[in-house]
Amino acid sequence: MKRFEWIKTIQLVLYILLTVIALVTIFRDDALYQTIASDPHVRLLSGILWLLMGLSFVFMFLDFGSYTDLKRENLALDQAIYSDTLTGVANRYSCDAYISQYLHRRMPKEMGCITLDLINLTQINQQYGHEGGDEAIREFSEILTEAARIKGAPEGATNCFIGRNGGNKFLAIFRSCSHEIISDFLLEVEQLEGRRETDGKVPLVYAVGVAFDEESSVKSLVELVALSDHRASQDEVHKRTEE
Repeated sequence: MKRFEWIKTIQLVLYILLTVIALVTIFRDDALYQTIASDPHVRLLSGILWLLMGLSFVFMFLDFGSYTDLKRENLALDQAIYSDTLTGVANRYSCDAYISQYLHRRMPKEMGCITLDLINLTQINQQYGHEGGDEAIREFSEILTEAARIKGAPEGATNCFIGRNGGNKFLAIFRSCSHEIISDFLLEVEQLEGRRETDGKVPLVYAVGVAFDEESSVKSLVELVALSDHRASQDEVHKRTEE
């Protein structure tokens, strides 16, 4: 796509440049101008050439239009493949694709993973219906996305991959992690959720599993994600709160 865009841009620039040179040459060369104006054969040939140049410009313009449409369609296709239709965050396929990047190489030591399970989703569905459950999932994903943003950085800047790993389970994978980053992230999630409850919305109860700085016990991102998932399932503090 990028190569096509560069080629078409260069083609358009050269076309405009040559057109300007041709016009300047014709109007500055009196003999040439008079020849074209007085000789019907030369005038016919010049007309055909200008017609061809005009058609070339039209087709280049159509190419740019087609390219823009194709780019938009590819973006929509990527959105459909890699993004969760309900929340807009990375979907299960995208989570697997992200993790697969590290299948055949050693995981960087500074990577960390948090699994978050929305454990009262069943109760929300029973009380408010599936629409209420869908809304809870959307709002929880927004909380995680907001909490992952780097404070003081440009809008959307993040050090974290946020994905919905199926159902009520979410992943937060930090590429450059620390215990402080994890604490700040979880605190931000808690505070954002607290604001929701203050606004009178149904509480979102979630279990948390953290895997980071595991030394030699975890060697791959797959193992790190599995460990965080296991710890989320054992998060008795949040489960007791939910009960």
